[in-house]
Amino acid sequence: MPAPAENMRIDGERLWNSLMDMARIGPGVAGGNNRQTLTDEDAEGRALFQSWCEAAGCTMGVDQIGNMFARREGTDPDALPVYVGSHLDTQPTGGKYDGVLGVLGGLEVIRTLNDLNIKTKHPIVVVNWTNEEGTRFAPAMLASGVFAGRHTLDWAYDRVDAKGKRFGDELERIGWKGSEPVGARKMHAMFELHIEQGPILEAEGKDIGVVTHGQGLRWIECTVTGKESHTGSTPMHMRKNAGRGLALVTELVHEIAMKNQPGAVGAIGHIDVYPNSRNIIPGKVVFTVDMRSHLLDKLNAMVDELLDRAPALCEGIGVNFEARIVGQFDPPAFDEGCVNTIRQAAERLGYSHMDIVSGAGHDACWINDLAPTAMVMCPCVDGLSHNEAEEISPEWAAAGCNVLFHAVVDTAEIVE
Repeated sequence: MPAPAENMRIDGERLWNSLMDMARIGPGVAGGNNRQTLTDEDAEGRALFQSWCEAAGCTMGVDQIGNMFARREGTDPDALPVYVGSHLDTQPTGGKYDGVLGVLGGLEVIRTLNDLNIKTKHPIVVVNWTNEEGTRFAPAMLASGVFAGRHTLDWAYDRVDAKGKRFGDELERIGWKGSEPVGARKMHAMFELHIEQGPILEAEGKDIGVVTHGQGLRWIECTVTGKESHTGSTPMHMRKNAGRGLALVTELVHEIAMKNQPGAVGAIGHIDVYPNSRNIIPGKVVFTVDMRSHLLDKLNAMVDELLDRAPALCEGIGVNFEARIVGQFDPPAFDEGCVNTIRQAAERLGYSHMDIVSGAGHDACWINDLAPTAMVMCPCVDGLSHNEAEEISPEWAAAGCNVLFHAVVDTAEIVE
């Protein structure tokens, strides 16, 4: 089957206008977006996306967890579809491109095929995965996780937000609970376009990131226990300061990550200090260590070193250390065939490119369990994401979408 010709390009202006139109729904307070999952704003964004898909001649399917599937038919009724997409939900103070570029980039693939009157053997399906962000209902990538069999549907329905509202109830409330069984669909392949959410592509001056792996992750919830006492009247040598234990473990995490370079990161994000009073030495600190690498052996070794060394560090200052793993997934290696298709598309179109590891989790990481999957990335300014100041250029968006178009259409097979 012929590959798409080099002169086949998406309409960059139309893609950018669609991004800006979607950004008007759920505007943030500082120029970004607040379109959290299963809110009224999410419902409005979904309705706009559906209207665009239907105008492009697609049929829309919705499953029981709210995943949206816009289908453009292929010429072979028995050929499995090529899927393309990402997510429309955002962080509370999110940007206009995280996830949205991948969904609307998929729609632009369909629109361009229509413009060029191209038929493909395989159907193409543009997907909006529900609750990728996980900011309102944890965990992240929830619906794609159910689709891939990582979670049960009932378990997902029972997730609650900070106000105690249940995921399943909110899905019904906004009117986007479909009847299609989750995970019933079969895929020929899956492609996801995303902003990098990191600084590497911009720093290296590359147009395209060819994503070869996702990072594996371990979240280790740690508890350091000491003794609460008065900050003014307790002699220094008699203190059992849990906060000091936190400080030692913080440095340990940094040390472990640094000596496992390249391709490893580690930090402490969430911290709860008890009793969190100005004049009381902390008696307990609970915090979560986030360690990541795209190499499983390296990731496991980092965790083992933390769990081996931290207890002794804390014991040395008279406090106790305990830990448990509360979140994990192993690093996905994306399909070599799909990765090569993306790389060849970038070369065919004359874009500078480099192999890259995704530092964040994405729906593609779960779908990789089910079907050949790969990701395309474009730069973002200063690597900033999950922030209303998140920014990309129209040229970066168009380049990423052009590579996406060629990879998807090449895989779906042009019918002459």
